[in-house]
Amino acid sequence: MLEALLHSAPWWAWTGFHVLVFLMLALDLGVFNRKVHAPSFREAAVWSAVWIGLALLFNGAVFMGYFAPGDGTPYNATLKGTEWFTGYVLEKSLSVDNLFVFVMLFGAFKVRMEHQHRILYWGILGALVMRAVMILAGTALLNRFEWMMYVFGAFLIYTGIKMFKVEEAEKDPTRNALVRLFKKFFPLDPEGGHQHFFVKKNGRRFATPMLLVLVSVEVTDLVFAVDSIPAVLAVTRDPFVVYTSNIFAILGLRSLYFLLAKMMDRFHRLKLGLAVILTFVGIKMCVAHWLKESVGISDQTLILTSLIFISAVLAGSIVASLAWPTEHPDGRA
Repeated sequence: MLEALLHSAPWWAWTGFHVLVFLMLALDLGVFNRKVHAPSFREAAVWSAVWIGLALLFNGAVFMGYFAPGDGTPYNATLKGTEWFTGYVLEKSLSVDNLFVFVMLFGAFKVRMEHQHRILYWGILGALVMRAVMILAGTALLNRFEWMMYVFGAFLIYTGIKMFKVEEAEKDPTRNALVRLFKKFFPLDPEGGHQHFFVKKNGRRFATPMLLVLVSVEVTDLVFAVDSIPAVLAVTRDPFVVYTSNIFAILGLRSLYFLLAKMMDRFHRLKLGLAVILTFVGIKMCVAHWLKESVGISDQTLILTSLIFISAVLAGSIVASLAWPTEHPDGRA
């Protein structure tokens, strides 16, 4: 496993990336957001721009070939850079679906805006660990068992078609099986608030609603990762490209949430766009080998085509949402 990681990028690239990530997270919560508050639209916009800017700078470094392994392995920096950007756009678009669930979760558990930031911060840290494990496992499976590519592709096609056809009924997340299971293992103080994970009462330790919401956020991310990580693996199997593009997309998710939280209902056609993207990526994953071997299409052409298609569908679904808004029961658009 370690050999495969160092084969995709040198050790200092892996180390430097994690130092950068944790330094930025420490600055985010420990310096700029040390006080509990509800981020303003301007603050969310600035932090979104910071994370996107860092991602693009990192992508530029990949394009320049700065992270080439240096062991003599053939390295196409342009291809790697295009793969990185495609994976970033794909993961960013699929992660937006998480935002709809976050809005529903925070509303159901009555989490005030000033506490949502801290919950999402810890949720991001947990997501980093889970994504790392799943990405490493996924790349190892594909490199060891070639036929897993068709399993992942078929799963993405199934998920996309299901998302396209089924209109999910809104459920109360405060009454689901996860909450019941949580209460079996952790005595819950419903009045414990959203500032600490545990509180003490009469000498006993109780979990607070903050811990319950955090667990719900982590499970939500895990569910979405089951779809998004195979989708990114359809773009490239390079562990460094998959991992860093995936993490950069997740890091900006919290700021994007506060930027769009109050207008999420306007993007009602985005789910259809994501369904089309997942289906397309699944089909591409299944036929990529045939297209390269029989038709002679290069990796770079496949990646570029995927990038153009994903970007066009994502932009089209956003434009369609704004052009044809849904009507509320009271007649408002």
